[in-house]
Amino acid sequence: MKKLAAQLRFPQPSWRWAALPFLLVVWSIAASRVPSYVLPQPWDVAAEGVRWIRSGELGRQVMASLLREFGGFGAAVVAAVLIGVSAGLWRPFREFVQPLLGLFMAIPPIAWAPLSLIFFGLGYLSIAVVIFIASTFPMAQTIQEGVLSINSGEVRAARMLGAKRLQLLAHVYLPASLPFLTAALRIGFAQAWRALVAAEMIGASQGIGWMVAMGGQVGNSAQVLLGIALIGLTAWLMESLVFRRIERRYEGWRGQ
Repeated sequence: MKKLAAQLRFPQPSWRWAALPFLLVVWSIAASRVPSYVLPQPWDVAAEGVRWIRSGELGRQVMASLLREFGGFGAAVVAAVLIGVSAGLWRPFREFVQPLLGLFMAIPPIAWAPLSLIFFGLGYLSIAVVIFIASTFPMAQTIQEGVLSINSGEVRAARMLGAKRLQLLAHVYLPASLPFLTAALRIGFAQAWRALVAAEMIGASQGIGWMVAMGGQVGNSAQVLLGIALIGLTAWLMESLVFRRIERRYEGWRGQ
């Protein structure tokens, strides 16, 4: 009887579904107390989005931002893995690179945007460089900590069984550091996305950040909020469709 009751037990309700409606209600109430040119209603922002979609401009702006993001972020992932793993495994290199990691992480990424624009001019490369600088060093630091956290007893046991260096990397270091790698990707993407939007607001002729900046300059608050909504939606989609799936995939691998 108890087993049957356990099988018929309903799942606990989740309140995640209520977060977005709650935000929209608060937004609508706040917008009703100020002029629409200061804070438009949610349906006014939706109408602005429909206008951008019909003109074909919205897809172009989003695609421009995504191409810059994944170009700079992809290069940063490769560099961060090389730096983080090398620093975790080789003490002299770790002592050399640690002050550099601390220095670059202390500098706000947007501070590099004017210098990058001077060097590379307006366009793809200057913003991709800012994204690269913004995300490489936090990811490298996190990956290094993951490698250092690996139990030395597991490494010694694998060596006693005859594991070579590449086998240690593939069968000991990589599986054990996967949670840190996923955390590094989350941190790096968040840093890269913020840097992208800020750099586009300063020196770009297209992109989501450019949409926000131009909307502010012409006093179109609906366009500004549309850009902000796209920024948040993209980050949420990356978290839900990419990072959480990576976690679910490697959890089974680690268990094996």
